[in-house]
Amino acid sequence: MRADAARNIEKIITAALDCFREEGPNVSLKTVADKAGVGPATLFRNFADKDELVLAAVERQIKVKVDPVAEMALENPDAAAGLVEVLNAVMQVANDEHNLLSAVAGRRGLLVGLAGKLIESMGVLLQRGQKEGTLREELQLIDMVRLVAMLIGAGDTVEPGSFAWQRYVALVEDAIRTHRENRPLPPLEPIPGVELPL
Repeated sequence: MRADAARNIEKIITAALDCFREEGPNVSLKTVADKAGVGPATLFRNFADKDELVLAAVERQIKVKVDPVAEMALENPDAAAGLVEVLNAVMQVANDEHNLLSAVAGRRGLLVGLAGKLIESMGVLLQRGQKEGTLREELQLIDMVRLVAMLIGAGDTVEPGSFAWQRYVALVEDAIRTHRENRPLPPLEPIPGVELPL
């Protein structure tokens, strides 16, 4: 790829992240192109549609904000704790980029953004934790991928910017460990705009 084409892609993804944060999931691709300082033709030459741009932005955020956490987690002598650190990092990105994730038409497509290094790291941590006896033996890597998808779905029910998602990471941690820690769960927050009976 030519250097100017690579720069354009980087500018478009950076602009998309800013636009989704500022204007919400329905921001137009023209707005993104304007913010990036490129023409619509340049944007569409690199991204066929909004979903493709969103998934590229998700992958960028995972590469920048989650992959380094996964690398450090691989150095953690407690593999189960390392795996939970990775889950927390994924959920922090999902919370920070709530509008971006809300713009994905096919939710299953989000898993494309988890491909590669992240899933490989989760697999290594899972196997190590099972050998150490801290993670349930019957767990498979596909379970972890689906648990991440479940957590991202739970994140849709919390206020953007809140830390309510930490409660659900704690519940998943209790489910995947061989022994549950005796600790209180993080605080419960209501679902925005939904009244539930007590």
